[in-house]
Amino acid sequence: MNHSSRSSSYRRRGRRRGNKIKWLFGLIIIIIGAYWIASVTLPNREHVNPDWKVTHERPIFAEGELMAWQAMGSGDALKLPLPVIQSVIDPNIRYEEDTKSVILTTSRKLVFLKTDEKVGKINNKPIQLAFAPEEKEGVLYLPAHLLKEIYGAEIYEDVESGTVLLMKAGETVQKAQVLNASGKKDYTVPLRQEASIHTPILADMPDGTNLRILDTVDDWYYAQLDNGYSGFVKKKDVSRGEEITIPKLEQETSPAKEKWQSKTVNLTWEAVYQVAPKPSTFGEMPGINVVSPTWFSLMDGSGNVRSKADSAYVKWAHGKGIQVWGLFSNSFEPDLTTEALSNFENRMNTILQMLHYAKIFDLDGINIDYENVYTKDGDNLTQFMRELWPLAQEQGLVVSIDVTPKSNSEMWSAFLDRRALSEVVDYLILMAYDEHWAASQVAGSVASLPWAGSAATRILEEDNVSPDKLILAIPLYTRVWTEIQKDGKTVVSSKAIGMKKAQDIIKDKKLKPKFLEDTGQNYVEYSEDGALYRIWLEDKESLARRVELAKSLQLAGIATWTRSFASEDAWEVLNGIME
Repeated sequence: MNHSSRSSSYRRRGRRRGNKIKWLFGLIIIIIGAYWIASVTLPNREHVNPDWKVTHERPIFAEGELMAWQAMGSGDALKLPLPVIQSVIDPNIRYEEDTKSVILTTSRKLVFLKTDEKVGKINNKPIQLAFAPEEKEGVLYLPAHLLKEIYGAEIYEDVESGTVLLMKAGETVQKAQVLNASGKKDYTVPLRQEASIHTPILADMPDGTNLRILDTVDDWYYAQLDNGYSGFVKKKDVSRGEEITIPKLEQETSPAKEKWQSKTVNLTWEAVYQVAPKPSTFGEMPGINVVSPTWFSLMDGSGNVRSKADSAYVKWAHGKGIQVWGLFSNSFEPDLTTEALSNFENRMNTILQMLHYAKIFDLDGINIDYENVYTKDGDNLTQFMRELWPLAQEQGLVVSIDVTPKSNSEMWSAFLDRRALSEVVDYLILMAYDEHWAASQVAGSVASLPWAGSAATRILEEDNVSPDKLILAIPLYTRVWTEIQKDGKTVVSSKAIGMKKAQDIIKDKKLKPKFLEDTGQNYVEYSEDGALYRIWLEDKESLARRVELAKSLQLAGIATWTRSFASEDAWEVLNGIME
């Protein structure tokens, strides 16, 4: 064969190989294209289980979220772990490790339980439990039925999967059902991992399958089945049902406060020392509808209560149509306070004694005044109020607590959780005074108007306290400040005086008050025996401005410290709160 024929043969074989390569390349392109088209247009048919199926035998879900802890038992014996209950239902459930005591509180119920004991108490009355609280591997488990009875929670247990769905009172649930629009028999709708037909299937849902819709993403619903499976389903495959709200068991307003729904509080404190006050000497107090005598105080670390209550005083007040809210203080003793608040037994000792005195002396309410308290005891004070609240309501008592303006003071302000306290009382009474106090090194107003306004506004805004729960307390006293120059320095001292005494000084010294815009008060000063005396006055003008402040903020009313400091004309001005 010559060279030309061999060359022609090679060319023919080369063309055939080239055609084969082209054909194979084209086939690959077609396969890739077909695969791509299929991946874009055809749904994923892979089935997978949720991750929690491996880690949780008895999973608990709340609002579609898997809880870290699992349920125990089933049916009537179902128990739920305390951390879950605290997370979902009530963060304020108290567990006192030393005594294995569990305390649950609502506005109407105080529940006391002990680990491994089937006898508990609701509002201090014994109850028999079918199943006791139980501790397992360091976690406390409570009978699930208590959550229904105490909090109105709804609990659904799926027998087949062991899943528990926990719903709190007030929670809204959007019900739905799977809709078979195809008309095909045995047709199922996929519940997918993500909002895409290309993600794996978690469950095949027959027509009529119940769902709870948790969220919406474009044309998908994020929904949950009764067995706990949560995933995405096309909107077109779902029929939305009714939206239900788990009902709350308890009304918002306390029975005692309902008496005051049409009233504004105008309270005055009665400072009671060694000698009982004689109402026959009081004179008229127009507009006053509550008196709060300082009758009760903490006596010891066990929570015992000292009483100076006077039935004659209560009879006088009720004869005038005035309610009596007995004041109970911690005697301003921080160490006694620590001990008395440290455990349930001591707190209940105080509460039961106070309720006993309230019944004996026919009180209408209790006013709590805890001051000079270690910051570490703040949570225990709030717990004390949570425990007092339901029992006091059961007895028809109005409950209030006195709070100071917000500041960094460890013993006089920082221990007060005003937001939490406002949720377990009828009223917070803001003691808007002592801007400059007895030991102040600088003379100044006891309560300048801007300072008092700021104190009230901060609590309303920062602590989310409703105005109808906040009462503005107004001083009926001022201070005579004495300034003496000594060794080139100004030495300051002061003495508290009532309104009448201040008026006597003005008259005796022939002083002319000057109004100060920066404090919203009249001011006088005079010199005598080498000392400068300064007084920021509480008078008709300052009281009128404080009343207007309370009205402008739409507060629940006013309180005044203390009755004996008032001048005769003060009550008429304070009565303006009722207008």
